[in-house]
Amino acid sequence: MKIKINENGPILIEVSEAKIIRGETEETISQKTIALCRCGQSSNKPFCDGAHRKCEFKGELVELEVK
Repeated sequence: MKIKINENGPILIEVSEAKIIRGETEETISQKTIALCRCGQSSNKPFCDGAHRKCEFKGELVELEVK
């Protein structure tokens, strides 16, 4: 797994497989990269919907490798 915190953008998580569990509902997603909101403005939280561009969110680039 690799996590990249984009400059002025979302947190990107590279995965081989992922499931979303909300209450008793479980959904497997096919995306290999998941974008999580960092600005707090997304209408699809916790996922990024690009709202960081409109609110001119600022944040530094950080990369994290998990072994």
